[in-house]
Amino acid sequence: MNQETVWRATAPSNIALIKYMGKTSHEENRPSNGSLSYSLDYLRTAVEIVPSGGKDDSWEALQNPEYPTPPQLSYRGMERFLNHFKMLKEVWQIEGIYCVRSANNFPSDCGLASSASSFAALTLAAAELARDKRPEITDQLDVKRLSELSRKGSGSSCRSLFSSWALWQSEGAAGVEFPVQNLLHQAVIVEAGKKEVSSSEAHRRVVTSPHFSGRVERAESRLKKLTEALNKRDWRTGFEVCWDEFQDMHQLFETSEPAFSYMTESSRQVLKHVFQYWENNQDGPWVTMDAGANVHLLYRDSQRQMAEELKADLSAYGQVIGNV
Repeated sequence: MNQETVWRATAPSNIALIKYMGKTSHEENRPSNGSLSYSLDYLRTAVEIVPSGGKDDSWEALQNPEYPTPPQLSYRGMERFLNHFKMLKEVWQIEGIYCVRSANNFPSDCGLASSASSFAALTLAAAELARDKRPEITDQLDVKRLSELSRKGSGSSCRSLFSSWALWQSEGAAGVEFPVQNLLHQAVIVEAGKKEVSSSEAHRRVVTSPHFSGRVERAESRLKKLTEALNKRDWRTGFEVCWDEFQDMHQLFETSEPAFSYMTESSRQVLKHVFQYWENNQDGPWVTMDAGANVHLLYRDSQRQMAEELKADLSAYGQVIGNV
């Protein structure tokens, strides 16, 4: 029996500290402002592509014990995923019908967005297919071009092709180096259900907020400050910039037309607890939130004991997952 031909790739999730919120082009997923993210290399999506005897490309859950969680894709989500694969096939002129399989190594119901890791992994796996089927275009498959193509499927996925820091600006995403490395991550999962307002819809609504005026300038100013703080290893300033940035984004949500909020009472309690920890100790984790209710914490490697203490405290508000 012939062994099945498989083209594989994995990609990590990432957490933005300067946020991508607001687009100059919804079709192309072009950002209104620059964003800076840290790669969460332990939270990954795996994608496999195999030849199919079907009439059209298809998707199914990947069966792999290392990636035990299939994404819970709606019909629309599956269509979006396969449309991205179709676009890549057209760009690289790949012929044939294929089955795309994917799964995550983190629970799909834990409230962590997997679109960035999913679309990045799909782009990378399709690039492996292209290298095999059309070796003459290998020079078109550099990471910058792959990042640009991945962006068309999911904006934030363009940052998941770089580790550990990624900067995404109007001209594209790129890896950047800072002396701050080996950060530890925790997420306090206060709400695991599906969001009532999708991230795509949030991008559309924020521009209706009166607070959106000046948003690009505020984000770019914070990007500059955070870059300086990282280069100087100024942890306190980094905390303040990250805090102001996610609060700014959530204020946009709450003042848009129609207004909406991702914050829950548990979110607020987590934020209050961590802020008080900083007040008491003059040190603590960096804090951020995405377009959702859950709270993300980043620690220096030297803060492992602190991370364990806060995990015990914050477990009162929700499940705490992380690599510490």
